[in-house]
Formats: sequence, structure tokens, C-alpha cells
Amino acid sequence: MERLDKIIATALQISRKDAIALIKRGRIAVSKETIKDPKAKFDENGAVLFCDNEQIYYNKYVYIMMNKPKGVISASNGKGEKTVVDILPPDMKRKNLFPAGRLDKDTTGFMLITDDGELAHSILSPKNHIPKTYIAKLDKPFNDEIIKEFEKGIELKDAKCLGASLEPVDGDYQVGKVIIKQGMYHQIKRMFSHFSINVVELKRIKMGSLDLDENLKMGECRYLTKEEISSLCDK
Repeated sequence: MERLDKIIATALQISRKDAIALIKRGRIAVSKETIKDPKAKFDENGAVLFCDNEQIYYNKYVYIMMNKPKGVISASNGKGEKTVVDILPPDMKRKNLFPAGRLDKDTTGFMLITDDGELAHSILSPKNHIPKTYIAKLDKPFNDEIIKEFEKGIELKDAKCLGASLEPVDGDYQVGKVIIKQGMYHQIKRMFSHFSINVVELKRIKMGSLDLDENLKMGECRYLTKEEISSLCDK
């Protein structure tokens, strides 16, 4: 059970003061019954809420799947550069949103945007080994020996990578499907660079067991379902 003013503030992304004002003016209804007491308590997940006779929806946290385009950075504040949060549709924006993890500016694909710090930590923590899957287009082909080196874990200058999966896509050894379970800086590019191979294009297509929605065009996004949120943490 939660106070109505807090529920309304969260649902409308407004201050508690403004939520209290709406309630006291009789503009808020629960199950179509006008409630003027900001301290009244309701089940935040079960209450049917209305503001000015239009239904509104309470979500403590939001989880957004974006097909990230090139040219935007994985941050909530780009300090002058356009971010993934900046390009969200206006009706999806709310306070405290941030990208869970990062993709390089020129990397595309599955970006999770949320305000749930606990879930983001679970996904990103190296201890949990949540897999992330990428498609890498290369300037030259790899071979079976490189596949074995990926599996063993490549020793970079500053750290050793955990074992990773690498396989050709449709038999093409110049396009690799890569699965990693950590997120070091420029990791995939550096892993291929270890063998003098450059990554020409990189796209993340999966987090945990959740695939990027193939219906999302570049730059488009949508909310995740409860089932999809759970699958983000599948190992």
C-alpha cells in the first residue's frame, strides 16, 4: 500500500507538491471515485487511476528497449552530445532514466534504458555473467584458431577476457556472432584487434535471453513486458 500523492507523483512524473494539489482539487480518481485525501493509501499495482477523467498508469520503474542508432552516446547527460535518452519519444521520457550499460557511439542495436538501478546492476555485474550477443562485421575473416582463442579468453594489455563465443554467421567468416559475459571498454573491437582484424560494424542483438525486437527500426523503442524484463537476467 502506498500514499496516493506518491503514486500520482510517480505516475505523472511530477513533484509530490503538485500531486497533492491535483488531489485536493478533485482532479484525481481511483476506480472512478474522486479522492481528495493525499494521504489515502492504495495498492499502487492494483489501483485504477484517473486524472481529469483520463486513465493514467503507475509504474515504479520503466524498462525500454531501444534499437540504438549510430551517432548517439550511451549516457543520460551527453555534455553537448546527443544521448540515447535525448532521442526517446517525449511521452516515454521521465526523470532518472539512464542506459543500462554502454554501446560505443558507432555501435548499434539493443540498448536498455531504465530507472531501475538494482536491475541494471544485476545485468551489468561481472559476477553474474549475463551474456550479451553481438554481430560483428570485419575487414578480414577470422579462422577456427581465433575461435579457440576466444573460448580460452584473450589476454589484453590491461586484463584477460573471460571466455567468449565466436562463430561465423551463415558460414561467412568475415561476419561473426560474438557472445561475451563482461563489458570492458571497446572489448570486442580489442579482442579482434589482437589478431589484426578490425571491426567495421558492430550491433548488439541480445541481452540475457532477450532478443532485440526485429520490428524496431533504427532509433525506435518500446516498453518491455514483465516476461521480457525477467529474461534480461537469464544466463
